[in-house]
Amino acid sequence: MFRFPFVIIFLIFTLFSTNLLALEVDDLYQANVVVDSQAKEQRQQAIKQALQGVFLKVGGKKSVLTHPVLQQAQKRASRYVSQYRYQRKDAELSLVVSFDEDKVNQLFKDAKLARWGSLRPQVLLWLIDEQGASRTMVASDADSIIPASVHDFSIQRGLPIIMPLMDLTDSEHVVVSDFWGYFPEQIQQASLRYFADTIIVMRVSDSSLVNKEDIAKAASAVDNISCGLLCQPAEVDRPKVLDWRVYSQGTLYTQTYQGDNKISLIHQGLSDITELIYQSYALSTSAENNFVIEVNNVTSLKHDMQLFQFLADLSAVKNVTLISAQGNVRRFKLDLLGSKASFLASLKLNNKLTQQMNTQLDSFSQRQPFKPQKTAQAELNDSNNSVKFTVLGEIDTAGVELSQGNLKANKIVFIDENVAVSNSVQDKGNNLDVKSAIELAINTSLPTVFAAKPQLTRVPSVPVFYWEQG
Repeated sequence: MFRFPFVIIFLIFTLFSTNLLALEVDDLYQANVVVDSQAKEQRQQAIKQALQGVFLKVGGKKSVLTHPVLQQAQKRASRYVSQYRYQRKDAELSLVVSFDEDKVNQLFKDAKLARWGSLRPQVLLWLIDEQGASRTMVASDADSIIPASVHDFSIQRGLPIIMPLMDLTDSEHVVVSDFWGYFPEQIQQASLRYFADTIIVMRVSDSSLVNKEDIAKAASAVDNISCGLLCQPAEVDRPKVLDWRVYSQGTLYTQTYQGDNKISLIHQGLSDITELIYQSYALSTSAENNFVIEVNNVTSLKHDMQLFQFLADLSAVKNVTLISAQGNVRRFKLDLLGSKASFLASLKLNNKLTQQMNTQLDSFSQRQPFKPQKTAQAELNDSNNSVKFTVLGEIDTAGVELSQGNLKANKIVFIDENVAVSNSVQDKGNNLDVKSAIELAINTSLPTVFAAKPQLTRVPSVPVFYWEQG
């Protein structure tokens, strides 16, 4: 199967909603494996396959299966089993294996591998199937193998994926050509009813997306099959192309695949998308960080207990310590598993604790990097004197050009007046009247041709959250 690399695109396919639906995924440490019999040898092999499936659900990406620690564990998979049972459905026998959660998590810790908690984003998949000149939006109950294969993938990887109902409500908002053309406004409007965290638009085609030369080769292969008068020529699969668009944590991605099997292409696309989502929510088992947060609207002892338990139960949090309590405000120190970004991303999956962006400033301020205008024109006609550009804050000189006068680069003095500003009170006295090293050496002020004092961006030293009581 030919695979193209990721590229950033300029379309938006995500849903921003105050009522996003995240799901607590059950059975992360359980897997089903189809078997032919209940023989011991088959059971041992099935338990090994089941453990691989659990590693994949908890680890989030296929590469974890090749880690030496997890490979060694697969050789003695029975040690990690908590229970197993057989079940039969539609004449198919399968072994259902549950593994010890603590033991599996310890393996990931020993391997220094990140793991994915049980709270996972709801994913909405819009899939357009193009066969020849016909394009169809695949519904969740479509008479096709696609919905069942998507459901199987969802179970195998522990990622909640839903497909549209394509009922009367959808018929009012869904225009297949809008999705085929990746029109973001129409896609978001049609997706509102599903309250999904992530929206995927996927196209699979055996015609318009396929290179004409590949179609011709496939047709030629059919023509060249040697067949007698009484036999039916074998049918050769037409080449297919699948692409998708998805927005994940502020970055837009697309990927394209080519192959002969439609279901394999769909699974490959969903697998790559799963790894994208995993990167945002995975919890490191090695790196631990302290994170201090402030929470407002804690008005009773009952709410204190609820908030503390909520923080302690988060899969991204190892330990919780109450630092201070004043009025309705509480400060906590959190020992995190993984990064602060992963912790904040996990909070977006519920509505109990929301970050307040417009908060009252405390004593800490932070200056944002400043990039001057791409072109700064010097109004010094035929001057050979040194001049200076003064910028308050961090500067990027690469984009600055002098377009008038015969000034040379070695005649320009850049001054970065970044006076270790860490307090908003100190910052109020800063100005652009600062002398460069050259000016101090010659005891003469140089003419300023460009001066900028970017607006200071102040951020609180402690992120503030609002506790939704209830």
